[in-house]
Amino acid sequence: MRQSLRLPLAAALLVSLAAPALAAPACLDAQRKVDEANALRYQFRQEARLGNHDRVCDTLDEIGDRYADARDAFEDCGAGVIAIDLRSESRALRVAKRVHRCD
Repeated sequence: MRQSLRLPLAAALLVSLAAPALAAPACLDAQRKVDEANALRYQFRQEARLGNHDRVCDTLDEIGDRYADARDAFEDCGAGVIAIDLRSESRALRVAKRVHRCD
């Protein structure tokens, strides 16, 4: 009886350890997209400071694309909470577009 319980417990432990490893590439890709968006936000602030309106709007569009890609990748890897947080970032981005008259 004891041997028959060890096998399912060992299998469950193995699956629980393997699942994050399989999802890691999607989560790493999503984190890379967030990092790219943060770099673009810095570029956006510099362009806004310089007054280059066309480049500001282009950069805001690029940031939105990175957030959308990251949100999809986080949803694919099972990190839905982070995807929800990125939705709020996307809302803030729409406000910035409205302020800079990019729409």
